[in-house]
Amino acid sequence: MSLLKNERAIIMSMWDKMASQAEAIGTETLERLFSSYPQTKTYFPHFDLHHGSQQLRAHGSKILAAVGDAVKNIDNLASAMTKLSELHAYILRVDPVNFKLLSHCLLVTLAARFPAEFTPEVHEAWDKFLSILSSVLTEKYR
Repeated sequence: MSLLKNERAIIMSMWDKMASQAEAIGTETLERLFSSYPQTKTYFPHFDLHHGSQQLRAHGSKILAAVGDAVKNIDNLASAMTKLSELHAYILRVDPVNFKLLSHCLLVTLAARFPAEFTPEVHEAWDKFLSILSSVLTEKYR
């Protein structure tokens, strides 16, 4: 699966709107993940998981920074995400299904924060992009 030219443009355009709110979007996405899928909390036993905690904000920022890196390297995702893939597969040993859960929570957060901009076309492009990104991040598990 690959992105079409117009899908790339949609993703980059939406990222331009998201970038200035990256910490808030990342934090909200993580909070949504932990409340909707509480089993994902097991990877963060050392975190303060209370609403808006510094650790949630910091990790939310990291997640959105990685999404931003993926957007910037949209034509070369595999090599751009190698270190992140290795970290999650070999060191953190995160269950690959969690990338799909996080992607879903990010889509819901985007829809809630950008209701006018998050059209069906934007939803489709971002869903496809996050699916490709999840596949790249789980490559090292195979």
